[in-house]
Amino acid sequence: MSKFQFHSNASQTVGVELELGIVDTDSFALSSRSSELLLTLPGDISESCKHELMQSCVEVISGVCTTVSEAREDLSGKLRSLQHSADNLGLGLWWGATHPFSHWQDQVVTDDERYRGLVRLLQEMARRLITFGLHVHVGVDSGDKAVMICDRIMQHLPLLLALSASSPYWEDRDTGLHSHRSKVMEGLPTAGLPTLMRNWSEYVWLVNHMEETGFINTIREIWWDVRPHHNFGTVEVRMCDMPGNIDHVCALAALIQCLVKYLSDRIDEGTYQFDCHPMMVRQNKWRAARYGVAATLVDTFDYSERTVAEIVERLLNKLRGVAQDLNCETELMMVREIAGRLDCADRQRQIFQKTGKREEIVKQLIQQSRVQ
Repeated sequence: MSKFQFHSNASQTVGVELELGIVDTDSFALSSRSSELLLTLPGDISESCKHELMQSCVEVISGVCTTVSEAREDLSGKLRSLQHSADNLGLGLWWGATHPFSHWQDQVVTDDERYRGLVRLLQEMARRLITFGLHVHVGVDSGDKAVMICDRIMQHLPLLLALSASSPYWEDRDTGLHSHRSKVMEGLPTAGLPTLMRNWSEYVWLVNHMEETGFINTIREIWWDVRPHHNFGTVEVRMCDMPGNIDHVCALAALIQCLVKYLSDRIDEGTYQFDCHPMMVRQNKWRAARYGVAATLVDTFDYSERTVAEIVERLLNKLRGVAQDLNCETELMMVREIAGRLDCADRQRQIFQKTGKREEIVKQLIQQSRVQ
């Protein structure tokens, strides 16, 4: 059996990964030109902008940062360069978790053996993965702690989905959901909420079992909403839809970094692990996917129902001191603004109601999301 060494971090470093759609600025449809776009990037950022499964997506990756503001500065420089290259090719960058009208059948798989293998294994479940998400890594100091944090942070994942919801449309129709991406992702055999695990040893056993029985080819094929990442020494939160702009990305990254540190500190203090029933998390995840920031979520401690805005207010009060320690209080407080306004899904619907054109959704939002 393989032994995975967890490369621990002494502090709660933060890393951010953005999955952005590539659109043609004449038709505003998705465009399978990531290979062409990536070839035009200067060498100093080319290693930070990468292919994804589909040619209509590009991934932008921050370095390992100490603060969210540092991650913002890092990402902003890379995004400005990517925008410039895209402009020269007649392309735009789509900040949303699904595209309003392009069809998955029209997208091209990236010419890479790993991606071809995924399509062979997963068939249509892989080919329809025309979705875009935000992934945030936060450093932790041991594999056991990473597993415990993955378990304890699960109760907060539906809130993260509600705050980021940006995928109301699929295949040129309104799904009635605020996050259809989360439902598409759940079609994969190793996505969605993770299984409960007690320690690092149990996680290693589980990964080895899945590889040895042919259920997965590598550990990289585990796409849970939150997972330990042994190479980076992090907890990786993968729940979020792609937010509509860099401000909201940084707010959610700050919330995630603060939650990981808060939970890590509680574990160090020897607190008893709260037993949050997985069914309650699934119930809240569905409500978040269905209603976005308008969702009413069930409190996993006292079983009362609270609005997203109420939950955010309570959480910000709890995490303010942590945010001060991490120097991200400004970014964290923006979560209150996100919770108090229309989410990205409803803003897309609002544009369509005013114009009657899904192309206008893409046109207006790619302009609003540009990094200056």
